[in-house]
Amino acid sequence: MSRVRKFPLDLMLVAGLVLLTDIFLIVPVLSGNFLCTILGIPMMLFLPGYALIAAFFPAKNDLDAIERTALSFGMSAAVIPLTGIVWNYSRWGVSFLPVLVSLSIFTFAMCGLSYLRRGKLPENEAFEVSFRAMALQFKAEFLEKSESRLDKTFTVFLILSILLSTTVLVYAIIGPKEGEHFTEFYILGPEGEADNYTTNFTLEQSGTVIVGVVNNEYRPMNYTMELKLENKSLPLPESLQKISLAHNETLEEPLEFVLPFRGRNMKLEFLLFNETEKTIPYRDLHIWIDVMKEV
Repeated sequence: MSRVRKFPLDLMLVAGLVLLTDIFLIVPVLSGNFLCTILGIPMMLFLPGYALIAAFFPAKNDLDAIERTALSFGMSAAVIPLTGIVWNYSRWGVSFLPVLVSLSIFTFAMCGLSYLRRGKLPENEAFEVSFRAMALQFKAEFLEKSESRLDKTFTVFLILSILLSTTVLVYAIIGPKEGEHFTEFYILGPEGEADNYTTNFTLEQSGTVIVGVVNNEYRPMNYTMELKLENKSLPLPESLQKISLAHNETLEEPLEFVLPFRGRNMKLEFLLFNETEKTIPYRDLHIWIDVMKEV
């Protein structure tokens, strides 16, 4: 009667890391912290490729440790884009959860296939992780003189390429993400919505809008504002004449104005200037109004 083999340590570790990554990325309470980044890096760079290589090459003599490691990185880089392409042509499109679930199922399946294929080999021929053997092999690769200088140079280049790609990915994930520099400038109606502006007034009647400024310039900004009716300046409250906002800070304030002369289809302009250009508006908005004589 054949003895059932234990699940290999390396495959158990791969499956456990994938499961742990899924938990941290999917569960809302756990997602969004730094540990998600730490777990997500091997999920993107190494684990799917390692499981695939383990399934293709179950024997210890199929590949050496360096070849397995290099191919694991390379196959992961191939599997993830292919998964995205498949989802892109589905009706669901490419999104986080389907891609994550697909990669997890793929990795689990490859781990299972690798276990079955190793089980068909004699125990002394099936691949297993031996840190001592790996250390000896790395030592032989770099310290022994049996290999040619070209082979050693290629090995060093391969390892450095893997380290560089890992570093770039880590920086892209955890580094500061500075997007487009811009300022939002908007006006809202008295009820706080982007409609229902009052456009019909009587002479000397006051009107009210809500002015909004959002600084997305990635630095503190100083703004000045001007209100004009048919190119004639109207008074502004002091709080809107000079505006200072930190990055990602929002100002939203009611603006009450009085219309001093009559006319039809007149242009009421809201002009915002930044700290570097005082003559040309950085952002401008306007509405068209009628001001009639009081009945």
